[in-house]
Amino acid sequence: MVLGKVKSFTVSYDCLNDSNVPVFASGDSVSGRVIIEVTGEIRVKSLKIHAKGFAKVRWTESRNAGSNTAYTQNYTEEVEYLNHRDILIGHERGLAYVLEYCPSLVSDDDNSEEGLTTIHSGRHEYAFSLELPQIPLATSFEGKHGSVRYWVKAELHRPWLLPMKTKKEFTVFEHIDINTPLLLSPQAGTKDKTLCCWFCTSGPISLSAKIERKGYTPGESIQIFAEIENCSSRMVVPKAAIYQTQTFYAKGKMKEVKQLVANLRGESLSSGKTETWNGKMLKIPPISPSILDCSIIRVEYSLMVYVDIPGAMNLSLNLPLVIGTIPLHPFGSRTSSVSSQCSMTMSWLGMALPERPEAPPSYSEIVTEEQRRSLEVTSARDEFEGPLFAYIQEFRFQPPPLYSEIDPNPDQASRTEERRPDTCPSR
Repeated sequence: MVLGKVKSFTVSYDCLNDSNVPVFASGDSVSGRVIIEVTGEIRVKSLKIHAKGFAKVRWTESRNAGSNTAYTQNYTEEVEYLNHRDILIGHERGLAYVLEYCPSLVSDDDNSEEGLTTIHSGRHEYAFSLELPQIPLATSFEGKHGSVRYWVKAELHRPWLLPMKTKKEFTVFEHIDINTPLLLSPQAGTKDKTLCCWFCTSGPISLSAKIERKGYTPGESIQIFAEIENCSSRMVVPKAAIYQTQTFYAKGKMKEVKQLVANLRGESLSSGKTETWNGKMLKIPPISPSILDCSIIRVEYSLMVYVDIPGAMNLSLNLPLVIGTIPLHPFGSRTSSVSSQCSMTMSWLGMALPERPEAPPSYSEIVTEEQRRSLEVTSARDEFEGPLFAYIQEFRFQPPPLYSEIDPNPDQASRTEERRPDTCPSR
């Protein structure tokens, strides 16, 4: 009898989303099929699968042990999240428990003629299913010195032949919901710097910046509210950038990598000039979510608003960000979206959050006719896309929230703004 040949041997997942991409979370059921296409007949001893998920870091550092002696120090660490085995074809199918926990007890004598299964010509699919652990899992990630990977590997064992192997990865997201008080809280800061050259002291450069919340999802745009005053004698340029920081841990050591994600540039400021950003937009590109629960890999983000000063260290503010997977809910954070936007537009220069009123204010007390018209104009901007635009429309026809970030004394803020001079005061 002439034996057939294996034409194709692949792993396919039953996707749970419309994008046809295998994406899962902790506690989900991962199901799929091992697909074998053969020409003629083949005899198979076993068809096994091995699902594994792990985080792994590795880097090397050169060490000097003496005047003419150098060596390389390796740093490696691994955390296992998933390790599942099963047999889809073979007389050992009833020993799946033993295979998963004691694989060395199961014989792999592929040359034995006992217990063979015949697969006829054509396409054959063998279903598999496994449950991801209920514990928090690290999000799939590929970094400079480490990664988090999940995959299913299939092995086809035939007598007198080397095993055929195929492997396919799947993606795991440990969901981060940005609709929490911590991630909906505004982030703000202020700094100033005085330039000195020998015995000559220049005027100060001041920077104030604020964003409406800490948590965002990829594809959103961050509204940046900032004011930059240049009372120095130099030309400066205000800028903003999103940075990703990858931190890897192994053997008590740490390795950090910082990467630029997105940036923008403001107008150059000559001496005595001021620039104000009333919601300047910086869009978040498709990036990995934050990884905060893995013991050996950490992925964090920050927004840096800074002033580029020629011939001197930049004046910068770092505002922490968390990139999540569950976007802003239309009803989940009125005070952190539209109300916060109004507050920052009118009184952000104080850089302190207004005190919350003891009792809920009436609608007429907190929203004037001028502010309502401002909201209508703002909602028509092209910068707002997707859920945020729908949220602004919804907010306009709803009663006010119980607590508001809008300044309860807008007239006082207006009077402060009127008294503010156009140029930098003498200091």
